[in-house]
Amino acid sequence: MSTTGNIVEAAGLTVDFASPKGPIRAVSGVDLALKPGETVALLGESGSGKSVTLRALMRLHPSSAKIGGRVTVDGQDVLALSPRALSAYRGKTVSMIFQDPGLAFDPVYRIGDQIAEAVMRHERVSRGEARRRALDLFERVRIPSPERRLDNYPHEMSGGMRQRAMIALALACRPKVLLADEPTTALDATVQIQVLLLLRELQREFGLAIVFVTHDIGVAVEIADRIAVMYAGRIVESGACRDVIRAAAHPYTQGLLASRAHGTLAPGERLKAIPGAPPDLAAPPPGCAFGPRCDRFGEDCARIIPETVMVAEGHGARCLRIAAN
Repeated sequence: MSTTGNIVEAAGLTVDFASPKGPIRAVSGVDLALKPGETVALLGESGSGKSVTLRALMRLHPSSAKIGGRVTVDGQDVLALSPRALSAYRGKTVSMIFQDPGLAFDPVYRIGDQIAEAVMRHERVSRGEARRRALDLFERVRIPSPERRLDNYPHEMSGGMRQRAMIALALACRPKVLLADEPTTALDATVQIQVLLLLRELQREFGLAIVFVTHDIGVAVEIADRIAVMYAGRIVESGACRDVIRAAAHPYTQGLLASRAHGTLAPGERLKAIPGAPPDLAAPPPGCAFGPRCDRFGEDCARIIPETVMVAEGHGARCLRIAAN
């Protein structure tokens, strides 16, 4: 554990991918810290770097990707782990819930066998004990008829049930950190709420630290203690959930909040939208990446990449138009 009390610390995190146009910097200088039992939501549009950041914490990118900066989880230097140490780190220290359960389960094996295999890989237990662990987890995530469902193949479960089974798989080896990559996006509203409530309950029970990726502000409000808003590979605003939602400082965050549907729209009324589109990271604009879409854009914005300005205690944003408090 870090002397700061943080279980996750990323400093100056960068992720570069090769492309025909040259290197693409998908994540640029991300700083992120997380305490045990805390949830941080990474919020932003598709392509903002949320999932790339999440996978970097687990080193799930292909070997061709270049990860820079520093990542420490539970006192381990993640970027320096050997292949053997990395295999032990994944699942035991950090685990992930994917958006698509198909990425977690092999379609030709029973789900119960897959969870038991994960337990046996990390712990010296018998297959019978590992299966009992899987059954206990199915009961905890409230899968009906759990003993029978252990023998299901992935295609024999509904989407919501597969999502619960994937949460059980992620918790099978009792990790300290849970990475959730838009785990409720494909679910209907009722099941989505059930899964979010379940995650909060399991977090309290297991003392999990959670990094939750989402593009949905409503989901972030339900699950997160703190929010980090990402744009073009950078965190442009971060702070306690209530501070970011009630007093958003960055124009991008303000645009995301304004684009939400509040109640029922009047006939002919349209949702507000942020003009333009996220930048091409192979050829990013100079200065502030959000500048071409910002109604507060000035000449200095085209030249200077903003540094983080603290607008209140624990609440910062990257914008040249913000005065420091």
